[in-house]
Amino acid sequence: MSAPAGRAAARSLMPAAIAFALRELRGARQGFTVFLLCLALGVAAIAGIGSFARALTEGLDREGRSILGGDASFTLTQREASEMELGFLSGHGEVNRVATLRAMARTAAGDAALAELKAVDPNYPLAGQLELSPPQPPGTLFAPGRGLPGAAAEPALLGRLGLKIGDQVKLGDATFEIRAELVSEPDKLSAGIGLGPRLIISAGDLPATGLIQPGSLVRWSYRVLLPDAAPAALDALMEAAHARFDDAGFEMRTRHGATPQLERSMGRIGQFLTLVALTALLVGGVGIANAVSSHLSAKRATIATLKALGATRAQVFAAYGIEMAVIAAIGIAAGLAVGAAIPFAGAAALSAVIPYPVAPRLDLATLGLATLYGLLVAGLFTVLPLARAQETPAAMLFRDTTGEAGPRLPRRPLIAAALLGLGLVALALATAVDLRAAAIFIAAAAGVFALLRLVGAGLVALARRLPRPRAVVPRLALANIHRPGALTPTVVLSLGLGLSLMVAIGLIDRSLTQELAGPVQEEAPSFFFVDVPSTEEDAFARFIAARAPGAALRAVPMLRGRILSLNGVPADAVRPSADAAWVLQSDRGITFSATLPEGSRLAEGTWWDANESAPLVSFDAKIAAGLGLKVGDSVSVNVLGRVITARIANLREVKWERLGINFVMVFSPATFAGAPHSMLATLTFPGGADAAGEIALLNQVAAAWPAITVVRVKETLEEARRMVENLSLGIRAASLVTLLTSLLVLSGALAAGQQRRVYEAVILKTLGATRARLIAAFALEYAGIGLATALVAVAAGSLAAYGVAVFVMEIGFTFSATVAFGAALGALVVTVSLGLLATLRALSAPPARVLRHL
Repeated sequence: MSAPAGRAAARSLMPAAIAFALRELRGARQGFTVFLLCLALGVAAIAGIGSFARALTEGLDREGRSILGGDASFTLTQREASEMELGFLSGHGEVNRVATLRAMARTAAGDAALAELKAVDPNYPLAGQLELSPPQPPGTLFAPGRGLPGAAAEPALLGRLGLKIGDQVKLGDATFEIRAELVSEPDKLSAGIGLGPRLIISAGDLPATGLIQPGSLVRWSYRVLLPDAAPAALDALMEAAHARFDDAGFEMRTRHGATPQLERSMGRIGQFLTLVALTALLVGGVGIANAVSSHLSAKRATIATLKALGATRAQVFAAYGIEMAVIAAIGIAAGLAVGAAIPFAGAAALSAVIPYPVAPRLDLATLGLATLYGLLVAGLFTVLPLARAQETPAAMLFRDTTGEAGPRLPRRPLIAAALLGLGLVALALATAVDLRAAAIFIAAAAGVFALLRLVGAGLVALARRLPRPRAVVPRLALANIHRPGALTPTVVLSLGLGLSLMVAIGLIDRSLTQELAGPVQEEAPSFFFVDVPSTEEDAFARFIAARAPGAALRAVPMLRGRILSLNGVPADAVRPSADAAWVLQSDRGITFSATLPEGSRLAEGTWWDANESAPLVSFDAKIAAGLGLKVGDSVSVNVLGRVITARIANLREVKWERLGINFVMVFSPATFAGAPHSMLATLTFPGGADAAGEIALLNQVAAAWPAITVVRVKETLEEARRMVENLSLGIRAASLVTLLTSLLVLSGALAAGQQRRVYEAVILKTLGATRARLIAAFALEYAGIGLATALVAVAAGSLAAYGVAVFVMEIGFTFSATVAFGAALGALVVTVSLGLLATLRALSAPPARVLRHL
């Protein structure tokens, strides 16, 4: 064919293909339900999760001024701002001072509870609204009345101590009157998660409590409200502050990053849920491939006629490709519509449940990303069935040779499928918040996908080689598993992917819960004592020994420091790994010791001599690797306003899971000689202690040592377990989308094999088979496939959960027979139920209609 003739043929190809595709669509109303639902469900999940995460992030940014308590925040630990520093801040706008610390709130009856104490200026809050019940201005709340200053407490604290409005509560050496319940504080999110309920007092009353001692763990925050809220004014303030205070140890934030830790956490959770939704979309891809293959199989006669009349392979591919593209576009559009509505529905439903501001809107970027995912998956799972149809010779189509091996595919569609698959992986990695976690998830999903494909093929091969049973029912069931066109590979793949994910999530949840309830709680101390005065360490030890004989008290010095630079590189210019970034994001607890701390093992380097005078530091080995540090490198830290530059003498392997006293950085003793500090102590009962005894000791310590903060570990672990359970509910809900998609794919595969079942049932019934015998054979077939799938899914899910628990979370792996056997039983019930439902429909088909076509 000449070049002009070839171009003319190409020009005439698309109009003819479009016209034929539109005619085909008129009769394609049935058979594509699973195609549409699988694509819509996956796209809706990706669009909804991404849009809701973006709505939450933008809501936090929109309310950044209220959440932060001003336009900018400057925070110091263990020291207040100097007159010079405070004068600089006051020169740029209105300044509000807030002190936060942990303290023991006590009643006259001797009951005590840990509280997150906040001491505020009279002009608090600079932005947002402090909500109290009964409503009252801060001036009224804190004003002395009946000889006592006022305070506001969260209902949880009042409940723990049995207090009500008008009662008295003791903090250190001072007594306060509860004037109101704290309903909400605008800057609560910026403070992060606390260990106890909030108690608010006036900053002017804080000195009277006696809680502020040399080395006490207090965070002093100075919020600045600019007279000009324009971004240029805020940028100018921050530029001047960095130039003047970069070595002063300030943690600086603006209203545009009021809750960086929360936003990072939400980003990671959103990424994980998006990957789960992508898994659901990939599972749905199997259903898409099944639907396309089934449709093209039903159109064999039409394709054969077209090819016999001279249609080229390209014309056949284009015609049915356009048809599939239109159907995919409908499914994607439906998914986008649902996904776009999720943030609005979620914001309305959760507004009274969660304290986070949500700003829902039509997020075009996220919807575009979901569209791209949908197009890539639709293309990936339709290109090969379309290529197989265009390559099938007309003679084979007319012979209606069911189950024959298809033609060998040319290189182009195989390359196209590979490129689409690589595009999916590249897109997932390019949009990942945590690249390592995304890569692990994708690799695990691909591994399970490949494993299930091999299992499906292996199950067919095994059934083909097994000896034929003499009994008719098992013989027929075994033959159905390996016969040409058997549904075995499709059932194993579709059900196995969703089931593997559910098993993995269930076992990870069980391992984490068991870790918090089991080994961690058994090895962990019963109490942490914070802010023990270093001058009264011996007296406190005698007090504890008298009231808890046999318990082990261990104390170490503690200060707070902020990393300023690593090897001379400013901390904000360092690019740490995701696992180590938290060390640079705020001030850290540090200590000094002449000996290697308990619970640590020297991994590299040597420990210093007790008389070493040079400033040396020991680093956690994994954190050091994440920060790109090695032995011999230098670290600069601001402690109490003083910059210390120390050389890394060694690296340690730390067993953090024991919840004992340990630190990322341990310094040589001479580094902080003479620096004011407090002691951090733990108390461990041999064999554990009963709850009543622990509470009694807590109350005794709080009464005798009011400035010491007592943290009961069991209560903290219980709170952590509740948080894990709440997070697990969200993850399970997202994974249910994958399982639902698996069921859709399975039902679609069974529906696609309906015609074959009808044909087989009529022939067997004509040869004398009874309905009961056929039902028993089909039930045995589906039970065998379901059991094999369940076993593989349990194994794959358990392996994935083991890898995440041991190598990512670094906790012990706990296998749960309830999760495993529950998944296996569920797979059996679902497979047999759906299979028998399809079988009963096939057995109800009139034999005459089938026999007429033989």
